[in-house]
Amino acid sequence: MILSGETLKQSIHEERLVITPYKDDSIQPASVDLRLGENFLLVDDMSTPFLSIDEPASYHEMRVATGEIMTIPPQTFMLGTTLEQIRLPDDLTAFVEGRSSIGRLGVFIQNAGWIDPGFAGQITLELFNANRVPVQLEVGMRVCQLVIEQVDQVTNGYSGKYLFQEGATPSRVYMDDDRKEEKRK
Repeated sequence: MILSGETLKQSIHEERLVITPYKDDSIQPASVDLRLGENFLLVDDMSTPFLSIDEPASYHEMRVATGEIMTIPPQTFMLGTTLEQIRLPDDLTAFVEGRSSIGRLGVFIQNAGWIDPGFAGQITLELFNANRVPVQLEVGMRVCQLVIEQVDQVTNGYSGKYLFQEGATPSRVYMDDDRKEEKRK
């Protein structure tokens, strides 16, 4: 069941769900708006001939202050982050949806998959400009919505490789336990 805006407010007030910094006007009827953070990663295409699931990629890191403009070049994929940090209890899960108004500019904003119960940290955003022209976004503006759902049972909570991440966090697929096991064989 997706939580309503009123239930989200109550959960935040009771500190069962933590979103910091938090603004009351971020609450929507069935989601909470999150803002674009200050940290961005762009693959260093000069030193990276290909991306591999076996090793980390090399990135250019960019920091843009709140209120400043981040320009996403045409046909470019980059990682960003939310301004907010979140902490989900062990009985709630969430997913990120880009704001429709930003999508209508040709910028797709999402997070890879679900945010597991028990996750804590900033959310890494996948940003893609599908246009043939650059798109400018203001750091600190509302860019996505966090939709939160109740799970049918309390879980042990997330304890994976992205727990407590800060800033735009690149793929850590090379750290997957099943990949390590395959390499040992």
